[in-house]
Amino acid sequence: MEKLLEVKDLEVSFQTYAGEVRAVRGVTFDLYKGETLAIVGESGSGKSVTSQTIMKLIPMPPGKITNGQILFDGVDLVPKSNKEMEQIRGKDIGMIFQDPMTSLNPTMKVGMQIMEGLIKHQNMSKANAKSRAIELLRLVGIPMPEKRVNQYPHEFSGGMRQRVMIAIALASSPKLLIADEPTTALDVTIQAQILDLMKDLQKKLDTSIIFITHDLGVVANVADRVAVMYAGKIIETGTVDEIFYNPQHPYTWGLLASMPSLDNEGGEELTAIPGSPPDLSNPPKGDAFAPRNHYAMKIDFEQEPPMFKITDTHYAATWLLHPDAPKVEPPEAVKKRMISLSTSHLIKEGK
Repeated sequence: MEKLLEVKDLEVSFQTYAGEVRAVRGVTFDLYKGETLAIVGESGSGKSVTSQTIMKLIPMPPGKITNGQILFDGVDLVPKSNKEMEQIRGKDIGMIFQDPMTSLNPTMKVGMQIMEGLIKHQNMSKANAKSRAIELLRLVGIPMPEKRVNQYPHEFSGGMRQRVMIAIALASSPKLLIADEPTTALDVTIQAQILDLMKDLQKKLDTSIIFITHDLGVVANVADRVAVMYAGKIIETGTVDEIFYNPQHPYTWGLLASMPSLDNEGGEELTAIPGSPPDLSNPPKGDAFAPRNHYAMKIDFEQEPPMFKITDTHYAATWLLHPDAPKVEPPEAVKKRMISLSTSHLIKEGK
């Protein structure tokens, strides 16, 4: 498979009154053409900053890329000016934000908001751009697109507004689509519809997707690969099956254990990860997750673990994978969740 995006040792900091906050600390990952990569982690883990840095959308200052490369189609985006990035945003890289009501212009008809990118990036006439906008609204599942193209955002429901945002992001047929928590503000039924829509559109358009979320459950049937982020670093990465059925990092165990289960007949309580993420204005020594890790060893508080190889596609940064470390099994709550996920997957596949 051909690589579309290579992020290499990316570091991003913000200057604040409390000092320098190191929001992203040496993030490295690849994205292949036609692939969906989910980046998962709690609020403050650095996933949204990473995605916005790819598009050079972080405010500079106070934000600053202090190290690393962002190779998109072999070209490094880091040194590019804002004016140069304007030719890439929308045309080659599209973005869907968390809350469509704060992203859509309330004073403009939705059709015109879709048409803007077509007129700017593809030099379309207004008439052709409007026809394309109607096509895109139909593509994302909005009924009566000929009528809806002349309506304002407040005339759409939350789920329909998110569909409009997807239409805008897809208008110029970008090679890469970044979806930053696109279903968080939606109810579960609409959330499932939006996820199915994105999966369907990816097959039709062969677009690569980076899906940002705090909820592992959301990506189970959407992603090809998963990168788990904590305290500004990727701490585990693998195929979706490897992350869900053979997780290795205690933080990934915690995320899995905190997922609600659909077959929770006994009223089993969700397991919360104890403590809080670290203050990244003063990153801790050793493994940043150690203070919250029930299985932490002395070395976790002294040295940062490297990425240990589990398979050719699966890596995790935990000292538990060192040959001299004690053998530790995932907690029972995680094992139950893995069985539950496996069962629901088989049901969905009709097996």
